[in-house]
Amino acid sequence: MMYVSTRGQAAPRSFADILLSGLASDGGLTLPQAWPQIGAQEIAGFAGKSYADAAFAILSRFTGDSFSQADLRADIAAAYFSFDELAIAPLVDLGHDRYLLELFHGPTLAFKDIAMQVLARLFARALTARGGRATILAATSGDTGSAAIAAFGGLPNIELFVLHPKGRVSEVQRRQITTADFTNVHNIALEGSFDDAQSIVKALFADSEFARDANLTAVNSINFARIAAQTVYYFTAAAQLGTPPIFVVPTGNFGDVFAGEAATRMGLPIRKLVIATNANDILARALNEGVYESGAARHTLSPSMDIQVASNFERALFEASGRDAHWVARAMAAFAKTRRLELPHAVLGDLRSRYCAFSCNDDETLATIARVYQEHTRLIDPHTAVAMVAAGKIESAGAPVVVLSTAHPAKFPDAVRRATGVAAELPVRLRDIRSRKERYETLPADGARIRAFIERELRN
Repeated sequence: MMYVSTRGQAAPRSFADILLSGLASDGGLTLPQAWPQIGAQEIAGFAGKSYADAAFAILSRFTGDSFSQADLRADIAAAYFSFDELAIAPLVDLGHDRYLLELFHGPTLAFKDIAMQVLARLFARALTARGGRATILAATSGDTGSAAIAAFGGLPNIELFVLHPKGRVSEVQRRQITTADFTNVHNIALEGSFDDAQSIVKALFADSEFARDANLTAVNSINFARIAAQTVYYFTAAAQLGTPPIFVVPTGNFGDVFAGEAATRMGLPIRKLVIATNANDILARALNEGVYESGAARHTLSPSMDIQVASNFERALFEASGRDAHWVARAMAAFAKTRRLELPHAVLGDLRSRYCAFSCNDDETLATIARVYQEHTRLIDPHTAVAMVAAGKIESAGAPVVVLSTAHPAKFPDAVRRATGVAAELPVRLRDIRSRKERYETLPADGARIRAFIERELRN
């Protein structure tokens, strides 16, 4: 199994190579040279397997000979050992062919844990085998940072730098990032938006001398290992239902919903993938109007989706263009300059055959949190609520509709209380989070200042 770049100028590389590097050397994103296939009988069999066994069956298709089967199986088992729910990603029946796929039972109460816990163990194993060091640089809109810290904090030969947009994540999200007591973790509160943070991270990776000297790598969803691990819950949920569902995915950086596309390309029948966005509706506009155009990020009650440039959309464009790397490279270069890309008719048609998209505002989000609580006595977080709004707008034609519930409601107590008057209780492991000491550096959205900070911390 080898991996290629969406921009076509990087040599094919192994899974271990792309795991440790994150971005391709030409600035593109990596994908399998050919998608591994899983047959209908094996997919149906996932309904009777543990989540860890299903994950092993799927991930072993991607890892090739980068890891032994015994090592891969051991790392997957260890990754899910600390989850609060034995099923890892339980499917909750709301009635009337509506389901919640709960993805928040890991150590930081968000879906990022499901992939990050596996990725960290494989990353550390590959790094040890090569006798190297790594500097992980991650921009977070809220959940990736804490998931990365929970997974990589304290590991040897790794320094982790996390940039979060100051004042644009919930208090619980911020404290999960800033109260981690690991000497290899360095937190930056960026005076700007998530898009600013993401742009700085990309620029630092593009600085080849700095990236080489610092041994930079990425573990957010631009790292394909994250996407591979996220395909698993699409397979397990569909297998439990026994019929092709519609998946509704709260979407920011496009990684989670692209994992659904990856699953279909591996053989999983899915009726439709629904992109649910908040007021930062660049993806809904791209699908519905045919123009991918970014603006200023808007602060909403679902901050993990307050994104105007969805990095993983490049992967979908690569596939929708028939893997035309030359077009993707030109398109991404043009978009970087103009912040606007008119999608060719054939590309847009392919995207629409797989996806549809809806957006909603904060009022709809609050009303939906309140309605779900009234009808089901169940609290949901604002991101799940955005997806529930979208689920109410689709024509399902009798297909089961699965809403990905991506975060625990206690991570967003203000929004949940405002909608329902009820406080979502934090799990025991986080009950004292508001009394823990915070540790972070506030810096302007200036790439040179961020680089200088990283260089100083690495010297120390």
